Amino acid sequence: MSATVDSTVGAAAPPRSRAIADWRPEDEAFWERTGAVTARRNLVFSILSEHIGFSVWSLWSVLVLFLGPQYHIDAAGKFVLTAVPTACGALLRLPYTFAVARFGGRNWTVFSALLLLVPTVFAAVVLHPGVSYSTLLVAAAVAGVGGGNFASSMANINAFYPQRLKGWALGLNAGGGNLGVPVVQLVALLVLATAGAAHPRLLVLVYIPLIVLAALGAALRMDNLTMLRNDRRAMRDATRDHHTWVVSALYIGTFGSFIGFGFAFGQVLQVQFHAQFDTPLKAAYLTFLGPLLGSLSRPLGGLLADRLGGARITLWTFAAMAAATIVVLVASQQHSLALFLGGFILLFALSGIGNGSTYKMIPAIFRTRAEVSVAEGADPEQAEQASRRSASALIGIAGAIGAFGGVLVNIAFRQSFLSSANGNAAYLAFLGYYALCLVLTRIFYTNRV
Repeated sequence: MSATVDSTVGAAAPPRSRAIADWRPEDEAFWERTGAVTARRNLVFSILSEHIGFSVWSLWSVLVLFLGPQYHIDAAGKFVLTAVPTACGALLRLPYTFAVARFGGRNWTVFSALLLLVPTVFAAVVLHPGVSYSTLLVAAAVAGVGGGNFASSMANINAFYPQRLKGWALGLNAGGGNLGVPVVQLVALLVLATAGAAHPRLLVLVYIPLIVLAALGAALRMDNLTMLRNDRRAMRDATRDHHTWVVSALYIGTFGSFIGFGFAFGQVLQVQFHAQFDTPLKAAYLTFLGPLLGSLSRPLGGLLADRLGGARITLWTFAAMAAATIVVLVASQQHSLALFLGGFILLFALSGIGNGSTYKMIPAIFRTRAEVSVAEGADPEQAEQASRRSASALIGIAGAIGAFGGVLVNIAFRQSFLSSANGNAAYLAFLGYYALCLVLTRIFYTNRV
């Protein structure tokens, strides 16, 4: 049963069916009367669920710090344990995007939140000395379900907000979710500082009640937009659009960097600066700083993109990321920890800004196309609906492909450390990719979106 939100009604709660058929965010009168409060409420609980999802997805970025000699896993094996959930989460982002249209944003948020109990309970049961490496790989892979939450959350929130507020709303939604990475690292720091490295299960057990609360909040306070039920074929159509692949390549450079660095940073510090970080606790003191700044800067990137244009901010962000990578490379060659930390933290912050500005570009690209269609005689309402469908589909695809960038980051580090005992080759690869992204942004989008 679906219900319609009457635009003449004030900012009252939607009907108990939690299904909204009449949703017109571009209508300013509708937005002021009932749209804004409904969208904001859904955004809050979307952020909460996505935040917990990111924490579960990132669990293995810090659990590897607990895996001491008694687990018999070398540095290369630990990089694999951090790459596996990244890869699985990236794969799941595509079906998660479909799921919003198939089941409804509220319904899927509840289900996907409860699904996070599987990797947490599983890890709590198997995580002890003597466990086989293959079992740990399975536990890490299952944690990938936390990575899927992002795609469904972003596709859902994109439909709730008007074009003029998308950069801020999507940036806030994603930034609040991204904060799950530094938060789980801070919780790990607390566990290491109090209980010690012998108790990794405590970190996992913290999240089980939080998952239940996130699912309950979504069930009671979120809504389904029935208009999204018509979007099931949009992703297939999006794969035929060249913008899908260009934007996805850019998102590898921004989000791929954020999540890849977030998962690998603790290991990089321990391997490259072992003398300074000879215990997990010492590494944990610093690993959360970069992801924290990257998460907080994402809404800023969306806000700047709303005001100055997504392509312009993205272009300058990639230029700055290339410069920061050069700083990291020089620091690595000179074994300067202070310079290394400064360059890496700057990379994290810039990746967050780029995440926000790149995602702002997506609805702007299709809104521009809709305006051209209307000018050529197309029906304005149909053009607007097509724009929203295409933007939601591209958000899901770019989110999945961008997350694979995190896998590439971990593979690059693993190979670089195996071959030369430092990350210099990886830093050169990152520098080259940022330069490529800068060129792509300049060619396809500068002065257009």
